[in-house]
Amino acid sequence: MDRGAFSPAPGLPAAMSPRVTAEVTKPPLLLLLLLLLCGRGHAPRSCPAACICTSDLLSCSRQTLQSVPRPLPPTVATLDLSHNALAQLGDRWLAALPHLEALHIGHNRIADLSPGAFHNASRLRHLDLSSNRLRAVETHYFEALVSLEELLLYNNRIARVDENAFARLSSLRKVYLSWNNLTTFPFHAVRGLGSYSLHTLDLSSNSLSSIPVEELDALPENIRNGLYLHNNPITCSCKLYLMLQRWKQRGFSSVKDFFEEHTCKVSDNVPRSLIKFLKYSHMFENCPPGPEDVHPVPFPAMVGQTLLLACNTSLPATTTTYMWISPHHEPIKHPGNSNRSLEVYRNGSLKIAVAKPWHSGVYVGLAIDSPRNFSRLCEVNVTVHYPKPDAETFSTGLTTLLGCIVSLLLVLVYLYLTPCRCLSCCKKPAPLSPPQECSAQSSILSTTPPATDGPNRKVSASKHVVFLEPVRETQNGKIRLALGEDFHDTKHPKVLQLKSDTESISSVFSDTPIVS
Repeated sequence: MDRGAFSPAPGLPAAMSPRVTAEVTKPPLLLLLLLLLCGRGHAPRSCPAACICTSDLLSCSRQTLQSVPRPLPPTVATLDLSHNALAQLGDRWLAALPHLEALHIGHNRIADLSPGAFHNASRLRHLDLSSNRLRAVETHYFEALVSLEELLLYNNRIARVDENAFARLSSLRKVYLSWNNLTTFPFHAVRGLGSYSLHTLDLSSNSLSSIPVEELDALPENIRNGLYLHNNPITCSCKLYLMLQRWKQRGFSSVKDFFEEHTCKVSDNVPRSLIKFLKYSHMFENCPPGPEDVHPVPFPAMVGQTLLLACNTSLPATTTTYMWISPHHEPIKHPGNSNRSLEVYRNGSLKIAVAKPWHSGVYVGLAIDSPRNFSRLCEVNVTVHYPKPDAETFSTGLTTLLGCIVSLLLVLVYLYLTPCRCLSCCKKPAPLSPPQECSAQSSILSTTPPATDGPNRKVSASKHVVFLEPVRETQNGKIRLALGEDFHDTKHPKVLQLKSDTESISSVFSDTPIVS
């Protein structure tokens, strides 16, 4: 071998051997291998062939799949396997999908579910198994789906639902079982679910022939509001009609939204004898009211009268008998009770020959068309009282009105016709005495001198005027006079006369009695 082949590369020291050169080139190769390994870890996650993968959704719809594709990405939250040819689901096939919340397996060929089909799917909230070939709903089908909220089972071949099929599904809100072959349904089994969240139970378009009205009335209101029973061949009955009429009056969506689709079968021997009994309800007009609709009819009567109680009915008289129950819980049939005080006619009327107070109470009329079929017709509340006396005195209301009128008259008399406070005020004033000179009364009552002088009166050029100060009360209640300037002597005879007159005037207009 030519040693020149191992000559050092240009720029390298001559003492460096080829072995050293090889060692220098090793680190870049190792680095490349590490980068390749690390890059393989960040490669895109696997997605089954013929499926579409997004961030958390895997769609394998309409691929004619006969088995579940593998592998399934663990990040999937929604899995769509609808419109395929799946016939069965293996045990724990969802174990690799811890975040699964919605599963669509509708339009397949699944006829049965294994006990472990939905294990490890405790977070599943929506399950669509519609349009498959399921024949029943067993207890073990969905017991592991503790978080399930919506269950779609319509358009299968289900003929039976186990009474414990939904016992552990406390979060269940909607169940769709329409378009199946159900002839009965365990309504009592879903009664407990109503206290949680169930508000839609669709049983429409099945083969239900009878409905337990008592059980349905016992269901919580949120279930009855969403209990869909239309398009079923249920046998016509007054109980069913009255129940649905009550639901309609209360505005339940199950009746209001599908009013014309509610049908019933007139005859069991004629399968196609279906009528829309809520739309054409004239044939149920004579149905007796249900227990919630019966209100006793008041029937007042007086002692000694003859009473006839009757219920409106259109039942054939040839095949129907009638019975009344008295307020004392005594059954009364035709012709009547033992002493004939109560008689029952063949048309159902009840006669009370002579009404007595002890005949008061509620009478219940029943129609019997078979040994065990009792239909309530009506309730009558009889009240027997004694007649009132003919000569009746004034009623309390009239007496009260008369009393008010008399009181009003007395008040008016008091206000406008009050008698005088003293006899002296009511007397007419005495005629004036002959005019006297400088009379205080004249000065007070008139400030204008007389037009003519009397025969005994002297005309004087200088008149002495007596005037009063502004009236004010002193301690003794008398009026004080202010004398003119001409009377400087208080003991003058005319001054004394004026004081005497003033005192007499004060005594007249004063409330203080004069003590003589």
